[in-house]
Amino acid sequence: MSSRTKSRAEAQSPAIVLEQPNDARQLPTGPQRDALVISMRKVAGVWRIVSSYGDDIWWPTGSTTNVPKSNTKLDFTSIPTPFREPLKEMTYRYMRKGCAGRKRPGAATLERSFREMAIFLRYTHAHGVTAIGDISPLLCSNYVHISRAKNVRDGKPLSPGALYKRIKAVSDIYHLSQYTDDPVPEHPWPNSSADHLSGYGKSIRNNRIGITPLIPDDVFVALFQAASKIVQDAPRLLDFRDSLQRIAEAKEGLHPNYIARLKTEALGKSGFEGTYSTLKRKLIDIRTACYVVIASLSGCRNHELANLHMDSCYSSVDDDGELYWWMRSESKKTFEGDTEWMVPEAAVVALRVLERWVAPYQGMLRHEIDGYRTQDAGDIRIAQAEDHVDALFVGMDRRKGNLVRTLGVQTLNNDLKDFAKSCGLNWELASHQFRRKFANYAARSQFGDLRYLREHFKHWSMDMTLGYALNESQELALYLEVQDEIDEIKEGVVDIWLNDSEPLAGGYGESIVDWRSRAENIILFKSHAAMVRSIAQSTPIRSNGHAWCTADDDLCVGNDFERTRCGDGCNNAVIGRRHASIYQGLYDQLKQLETSADIGPSGRQRVKRDVTRCAAVLGKLGHNVEETAT
Repeated sequence: MSSRTKSRAEAQSPAIVLEQPNDARQLPTGPQRDALVISMRKVAGVWRIVSSYGDDIWWPTGSTTNVPKSNTKLDFTSIPTPFREPLKEMTYRYMRKGCAGRKRPGAATLERSFREMAIFLRYTHAHGVTAIGDISPLLCSNYVHISRAKNVRDGKPLSPGALYKRIKAVSDIYHLSQYTDDPVPEHPWPNSSADHLSGYGKSIRNNRIGITPLIPDDVFVALFQAASKIVQDAPRLLDFRDSLQRIAEAKEGLHPNYIARLKTEALGKSGFEGTYSTLKRKLIDIRTACYVVIASLSGCRNHELANLHMDSCYSSVDDDGELYWWMRSESKKTFEGDTEWMVPEAAVVALRVLERWVAPYQGMLRHEIDGYRTQDAGDIRIAQAEDHVDALFVGMDRRKGNLVRTLGVQTLNNDLKDFAKSCGLNWELASHQFRRKFANYAARSQFGDLRYLREHFKHWSMDMTLGYALNESQELALYLEVQDEIDEIKEGVVDIWLNDSEPLAGGYGESIVDWRSRAENIILFKSHAAMVRSIAQSTPIRSNGHAWCTADDDLCVGNDFERTRCGDGCNNAVIGRRHASIYQGLYDQLKQLETSADIGPSGRQRVKRDVTRCAAVLGKLGHNVEETAT
């Protein structure tokens, strides 16, 4: 940070920003334009300027705390000299009024747009153009052609999404340059768009991009079990850490290597297996394990977990005496602000462990802030450091003098990948994958595949709307993502039903077999995908473990007390090959029970009925079952 930014002590009102013009060309180049306020922060109750128009580097505010500070700057020194002032004018306009009908950008969007515009301007300068007004449609078309072939910076192919951003930056320059003294004279592609030129829209429609990979069940189970074990063992390791901290405090002033040796000796005497370095690695694993547990059981995004602070959970009791745990954070993805999530007690345990884990780091952070205050009570760095006070997922930035800051998403993802490897897993784990896995598990729980979730989430798996009614501060978007997963699962189930080679039993299943054989029914839909989607959306589908039930309620005894009823022509039941092993197991057990003298005549009659039902189901699914009379 420049000394100019550090020492700005002039008190300002944020109203000064509202009074500024919406484009810089209204002011002449020089001191008046350079004095335009770009960003402000409140320090000790007083508003102070962070960046002004005349600065070589702008530091916009509003980034989430998990974004490294170096990724929030707009560095105009990286722009070819002829384009620096024009890009400042365009960026200022973008910050004030947005671009081409789009709203004003958030900090992340602004930084990304700046980066993409800078790439194009460097390409432009390299091809001999030194003025914005000289940018031609031909130059822009060539840029698109080259970008399609490879990344103009590192030569690697771009995904449709990345290509879209790159091309959109060119059209943004056209629109924003109209508010400068030297506008681009012609739209680069008046009869097309970045969406069309990049193929991004088509990719979205074909569902080929933008889908978070779903962590396989076996991978997730291994991750979660390993993380849970570490969380459970964490108090023991934290006891070791705290005892070593007391040794360091008692030996303050001695050489660090000597203190490290003393710590290793103390660990050996206390029963810890390994060196002090081993313990440090295990302590980092505690942080990662807590992230795995909390992310898995809450469905939170990375920045929402980065916004977790001390005392971020509490409990409530409903009218029936049922205990619920809630976790508080802040969500900026959908502009919901303060938001809450219902979590099981296992997540609360991880939060409590993390609160203890983070204590020494928070002590270092407060010491840093006290040092700034001692030198200058108005230092901007005070406000910047305070963004991380009481945060749970923090670490030390060794490149910045061991400052304690909220973990950046890249650092966290590196830790997650290392954690997965330590579990012996070959999976490119990333923080954003936990949200989809949570939504998928909750969706499958509603289908009956993961009934244990009812114990963890109570109303989550039985009636999501009831869970939402319990606390209106919950993040509604997560419910919608669960519904998306439910829709996808239903479409997958219906797609199997409509496969002509798929045998089906159950009353509704037999009706489907008959219906799909009629050509006049198939031509009602414009495509197979449209047919699948329509049936999935109009049919209530859930799994009871031994069949798909399409009833509007769960009152049928075939769902629990009389399971073989689903195979006796129930008009709501669909039984497929995935259920065959269940009916084979029932059949084998019932055949053994059929001759038992302990069940009496009525019992034998019921067993015979159930054997007949199971045999009929297996026969319709292609299994040869030879019944024997009793």
